[in-house]
Amino acid sequence: MTDKQEFGRRGEELALAFYQESQYVILEKNWQSGHLEVDIIAKNEETIVFCEVKTRSGNAFGEPQQSVTPQKQRNIIRAANYYVLKHQISLEVRFDIIAITFNGEEYTLECIPYAFTPKW
Repeated sequence: MTDKQEFGRRGEELALAFYQESQYVILEKNWQSGHLEVDIIAKNEETIVFCEVKTRSGNAFGEPQQSVTPQKQRNIIRAANYYVLKHQISLEVRFDIIAITFNGEEYTLECIPYAFTPKW
């Protein structure tokens, strides 16, 4: 595993812990359908969350969440639609971004619920 992959994995583990501490059940991590991927799929009693995790080592190139482009959002929405239909889920759907910024061993984690929505 490359350093970049290991760094991203660390961020995803922190995001998983965040959802678990918030009483969500983790359904999937790094779920794929063809070329589409969702980092985390979690649920509580009334909501299923499709989350994109972005981890950075600083803000020199902007905030982590700024790298979730409109195309990336469309791909996550497409993947979520497939997942919901395949598993016959009738819960409210939410799209989150978890932005993690490291400063050495210290980090900040920002969860942005409803970060984007489908354009119907």
